[in-house]
Amino acid sequence: MIETARHAAQLGGDVVARYYREGVEMRGKQSYNLVSDADIDAERAVVQAIREAYPDHAILAEEEHHDSAESEHLWVVDPLDGTNNFAHHIPHFAVSIAYYHQGVAQCGAVYNPIREDWYTAVRGEGAQHNGQPIHVSDCTDLGQVLVGLGFYYDRGDGMLATLAAAADFFRCNIHGVRRFGTASLDLAQVACGMFGAFFEFELKPWDFGAGRLLVEEAGGRITTCTGEEVPLKSTSMLASNGHLHAQSLAITSKHFKS
Repeated sequence: MIETARHAAQLGGDVVARYYREGVEMRGKQSYNLVSDADIDAERAVVQAIREAYPDHAILAEEEHHDSAESEHLWVVDPLDGTNNFAHHIPHFAVSIAYYHQGVAQCGAVYNPIREDWYTAVRGEGAQHNGQPIHVSDCTDLGQVLVGLGFYYDRGDGMLATLAAAADFFRCNIHGVRRFGTASLDLAQVACGMFGAFFEFELKPWDFGAGRLLVEEAGGRITTCTGEEVPLKSTSMLASNGHLHAQSLAITSKHFKS
């Protein structure tokens, strides 16, 4: 399964990298929610690779393939996570692929094709960055860490709630916040110990499909922003090193608006 995920991510990444080098026309779902032929063609390359290996498996992807999240065998695919970064030629984006069995993530791969950077995880076998084991930070106080955050495509109450939560994190004397715009890589940064915590008030399954397993297998904790188990649907998300989860949850649960 993990080899299929890696192979499919490599093929999707090759498509994305080619468009990144050669250029592509961006189109707006809204003016700030972009899509391109890179997203579409990368998804098709990924889906073809998965279906060649597992023709009977379901696929839930961002652009064209929307099988049920309740399928027994399900691949969750983001062919280009960080499209806005891609559009502005910022080389911080990724292909994210995960395999779920009966709703539980079993393996995942997150690949930045420009940096040739790989993050992989297999349930029960740990998480790796470029083949080396990774682990979450061992910090026990918010005053010791950076916190990652994300904004969904919301310019109203959700944005204001995120900013208010960031302000409360600052009041806990965190070292700073970072907003890089690619949730799969944000979660990988929690797994690597770069962030003590990361939160976002709305994510889609393909945004976190592989990243959640990276965090869990690296020793961290994942819940919604109000402390519930994360469902395989649009949801809020708080990821942490575990030690900081209660402190972070006190902030995110205060500001989250359903």
